[in-house]
Amino acid sequence: MDSWIDTTLTPDFSIHNLPFGIFSTIGSLPRPGVAIGDKIVDLQALHKTGCLHHLQIPAETLDQRVLNPLISLGKSTTNQLRLQLQHWLSAHHDNPLRHNAHVLVNRRDAAMHLPVAVGDYTDFYASMDHATNVGKMFRDPDNALLPNWKHLPVGYHGRASSIVVSGTSIHRPYGQVKPPTASAPVFKPSARLDFELEVAMVLGKENPLGQPIDIQHSEDYIFGYVLFNDWSARDIQAWEYVPLGPFLGKNFGSSVSPWIVTTEALSKFKVNGQVQDPPVLPYLKENGNTHYDIELSVYIKPDGGREAQVCRTNLSYMYWSPGQMLAHHTSNGCNLRVGDLLASGTISGPEPHQFGSMLELSWSGSRPIDLGQGIHRHFLEDHDTVTMRGHAVQGTVSLGFGEVTGQILPSLPWRG
Repeated sequence: MDSWIDTTLTPDFSIHNLPFGIFSTIGSLPRPGVAIGDKIVDLQALHKTGCLHHLQIPAETLDQRVLNPLISLGKSTTNQLRLQLQHWLSAHHDNPLRHNAHVLVNRRDAAMHLPVAVGDYTDFYASMDHATNVGKMFRDPDNALLPNWKHLPVGYHGRASSIVVSGTSIHRPYGQVKPPTASAPVFKPSARLDFELEVAMVLGKENPLGQPIDIQHSEDYIFGYVLFNDWSARDIQAWEYVPLGPFLGKNFGSSVSPWIVTTEALSKFKVNGQVQDPPVLPYLKENGNTHYDIELSVYIKPDGGREAQVCRTNLSYMYWSPGQMLAHHTSNGCNLRVGDLLASGTISGPEPHQFGSMLELSWSGSRPIDLGQGIHRHFLEDHDTVTMRGHAVQGTVSLGFGEVTGQILPSLPWRG
């Protein structure tokens, strides 16, 4: 299947993808759109032509600054919309998109916005390679995983208010830090600022309070996925996390890619996950292909320097699947809402170049990360820009997430 819009130079946004996002142009308000090549299908403008009336999409859902109302219509509606656009974009004869050229916006002329209103955000710890690396560094090299890790997807509730769209800069956070040789903590800007390569589920369906989601139906509740950078201040985190886990070392900012790639678009890239040993409890047991073959990469660009790749890994290395994370999250009756984000936690593979954080890449600051041009890093420095990318290819079918990027700015003057 080919499109009459050339996607040769923009393979992430092929006709096999058609991700959803929120965009604006000069003089206009943010509104929903679908990406194809270097264009955006303006869903609000398309609806006004009357071309979408047969899908019974209320006009007000396309007048919103977030995708939540459109997603809330359910997959039966959003899937029909995506398939209809796919048909029109692949039809080389007359169709509504050719007749109404104004509904196609150049992506270079658009500003992207946070695609959903995030009510709640949960971060998991679902990569065994990552958890093992952290355990080796800070606990026991011979017994790295905690006793519960292979029995349940470990997670914690994060901060939704500080989730920002790609391109938003992040200020280096202040926090309590206890130097190894000091007898008491000090309050200072973080010196061990890090990225975390993650992928996040965007929830598209709600479950009532008290009603768990059966793992066999978990995909019905996942609208799609975004790239997710969970910025982390490792020195702040190290001092605060016992006994209740991450807090100020995590909640100062998380960045998401602006385009949501739907579960339907990703269905061609499903693969088997790892063998889980010991066997999981029945409520976490699932069959078939449960993971995704998606190549992920991270780049650091120093101020005035060139971008350097520091990580290349794959989402298929995850131990816990998206379905298991969702099923466990709701196993106690916790209710999820449309627009909630469930992030994977750092995605690492078994090889050093596949480690999804600087904590691992530099092995807690003991090994320099080579950025070329004689530049090295142990953790992020001010004005460094981090960019994450993700794409999947199977034969002639390819798609991607675009990118999530953010620059580290110096700490703001403390006014506490």
